[in-house]
Amino acid sequence: MAPGLKRFLQRWLINTLAVLVAVLIVPGIKYDRVLDLFIASLLLGILNAFVRPVLMLLALPLVISTLGLFILIINGLMLYFVAYLLPGFHVSDFWSAVWGALIIGLVSLAVNTLAGTRRSRLQFKWRRRPPDSHHDDGNGPVIDV
Repeated sequence: MAPGLKRFLQRWLINTLAVLVAVLIVPGIKYDRVLDLFIASLLLGILNAFVRPVLMLLALPLVISTLGLFILIINGLMLYFVAYLLPGFHVSDFWSAVWGALIIGLVSLAVNTLAGTRRSRLQFKWRRRPPDSHHDDGNGPVIDV
């Protein structure tokens, strides 16, 4: 199996598991068939890849002024829109969508971290610097500030 396909399937299954946890916890989110759950998670991933960045850009002043909390509203809108597009996936109201989006985000973060499939945006590289020999005047250690 190609590495890209394998990574896609892993993320899709993790996202599906996160949506299932949200369905089990939030009373206002339901699905008719298991296939609807898989399609809802796939559709949510597609919307998050293409529509969410546009919404983030348009709502950037609100995201900044609320210190990022408005992202929860955007994620809730994405989940609510999935329910609008998919007849077998139901979200009763907007706040159920926001709570579901919060749970989906937390569960997918935790499972991706545990599975090692989470992309880290920050990468640290530790290197030891060789000691500077040209600053040694024989008076002991020097602390550079």
